[in-house]
Amino acid sequence: MTGIPRSALILGLAGVIPFAWGALTILQPALADWTIRSIGPRFSGPYVMLFYGAIILAFMSGVLWGFATRLEGTQAATGYGLSVIPALWAFFTTGGGPTSAGISLMAGFVGLLGLDWLFWRFGVAPVWWMQLRVLLTAIVLACLAIGVFV
Repeated sequence: MTGIPRSALILGLAGVIPFAWGALTILQPALADWTIRSIGPRFSGPYVMLFYGAIILAFMSGVLWGFATRLEGTQAATGYGLSVIPALWAFFTTGGGPTSAGISLMAGFVGLLGLDWLFWRFGVAPVWWMQLRVLLTAIVLACLAIGVFV
């Protein structure tokens, strides 16, 4: 992790807090009760992870779009097309119940990691990009798995 800029690492890890919080409130019912009473049910259990997960996939589409701007010709057109997939995936696949939506988000984040790798391989993502993305994706998948399987 030494190659990742400190600010990117800190902000990336901060970005997984809603996933971790959702997982913790599933594992600790007393924390879920406190969350529901204090800040509302939308911020506990699978609800926070599912809503936030869809937002993050859309956000990451924007990140990939930014990478695509550094490409040229056919590769740029392909990059733009690929960059919208995470947002569309979240939009079209998370409308079911919490289990199916959680599984869909997990698949979306795995697919996003593949797109991250592709843009990194194209040389338009920072050299440290995959170190950060693998770490964050592993955390997100673990948290979503708690929401789906626990």
